[in-house]
Amino acid sequence: MFNRKTGFVTSLLLLSATAGFAQSGSSQPVKIAQGSSLKLRANSVGATTYQWIKDDVAIANATQQEYLATSAGKYNVVSFNAEGCASDISDPLEIVIGVPVALTADLVVRKTSEVKAVSINDTFEYLIKITNNGAANATQVKVHDALPPEISMEQLLAPSLGKADYNNSTRVVLWEIDKLDNGQSAELKIRTKALQPGLVKNTATVSAVETDPNPNNNSSEDNKEIIGIIIPNVFTPNGDGKNDTFEIPGLDKYVENEMTIINRWGSTVYQKKGYKNDWDGSSLNEGTYFYLLKLKSASNKWEVYKGYITLIRGINNK
Repeated sequence: MFNRKTGFVTSLLLLSATAGFAQSGSSQPVKIAQGSSLKLRANSVGATTYQWIKDDVAIANATQQEYLATSAGKYNVVSFNAEGCASDISDPLEIVIGVPVALTADLVVRKTSEVKAVSINDTFEYLIKITNNGAANATQVKVHDALPPEISMEQLLAPSLGKADYNNSTRVVLWEIDKLDNGQSAELKIRTKALQPGLVKNTATVSAVETDPNPNNNSSEDNKEIIGIIIPNVFTPNGDGKNDTFEIPGLDKYVENEMTIINRWGSTVYQKKGYKNDWDGSSLNEGTYFYLLKLKSASNKWEVYKGYITLIRGINNK
């Protein structure tokens, strides 16, 4: 019943749990984000109990002055005084759930190889660097890198963040990071060995749970040229017809080349453009010398190799 003598009226207030404000009920729907809630409050004087209603159905156990709404619908409230008299039902308040906003994290990956000339059997490193350019933090970040057949895995170094593993059967490096904050970067180095000559193409890709607004920077390809030569570190010019010259297998494929031999005091003892594997160390003492080899690769780029060669005359090659 409604107590006309006392005559109290109930209206509905919105209490924002996040912003901390209150406002009167409105005929306009109130939108809340998916997964969030809105605190409602019955605005009445002299009431002792309440009944909250959603979509014309009483909500079980919702008898307090405040109610936390977590789902869409039309909400009303009725107040009761100490005598058990009920107020009129409040004007309805409609709550709608907004479309969830997708979090975005712009991940950028860059893969580069060590800047040095590499020939068959040489080792060199790759560097993979990932950066989160925002706007949100990136979670469950994964980097995939499949090694091409021209190279082999020598060592997977510990990454600066997360963990990395190499699968021998699939030849794939998987680097995983639980979270990469907005603006944060991480690096991983991979040490490899050159097996075959030619242009080696290697691509790394990155992904995360969040939507990436720029997928064009989610992969990075490195092109590394492997020169098809093998440079020895000893030769034995003793006249037996075997290993009598400083011979570099595969050098004949690179006509444009320059060879310089230097002794331990820094003096040049041999120099030739278009070297044809014919230096025999004549008139020089046994010992260690240093070479500087320049050659033009298939990509029309000059590659430079430095190292040492030991000259020994007293060995008989059988």
